[in-house]
Amino acid sequence: MNAIERVAAYMHEHSLTLVTAESCTAGLIAATLADIPGAGALLDCAFVAYSPQAKQQCLGVSARTLQRHNLTSEAVAREMALGAARNSPANVAISNTGVTDDTDDEIPAGTQCYAWVFKAGPADASPAVYTETMRFMGDRNTIRRASAGHALARLIDYHRQWREGARPSASRSG
Repeated sequence: MNAIERVAAYMHEHSLTLVTAESCTAGLIAATLADIPGAGALLDCAFVAYSPQAKQQCLGVSARTLQRHNLTSEAVAREMALGAARNSPANVAISNTGVTDDTDDEIPAGTQCYAWVFKAGPADASPAVYTETMRFMGDRNTIRRASAGHALARLIDYHRQWREGARPSASRSG
């Protein structure tokens, strides 16, 4: 069983359904999970929001957050995931935003920011949010694939923490 099959089995075991809010990965998180048989029971929907305008209109990312933080930031990833969670009955949301190339003098190529949101139910007003930043090496598509795999693999760790009552702490960078 590969890593993504383990994630799918874990999701089935814990009755988890997923919504994604993806920028840099452009739908690869959802597509990677969809490669597994039975994924229809695990996926609700996926938002692909590349532009700042799409992040605002589709996911509710605030203009202030975009102004105060770079597009590649945990703050933006957090608001993307919360927006996806509000727009879906899924009990888990994952978001990703990042850069694969040297397009930003302040952000190294391969930097990826994530957020994972866990809801106790569809109307959970205080979901748990975990964030982290990682950096991957390789060409554009290698980084995007690694990023999507990482987003799914970390779902298990954060879900276990949430179930054990561990509140999200300061973000983790790797």
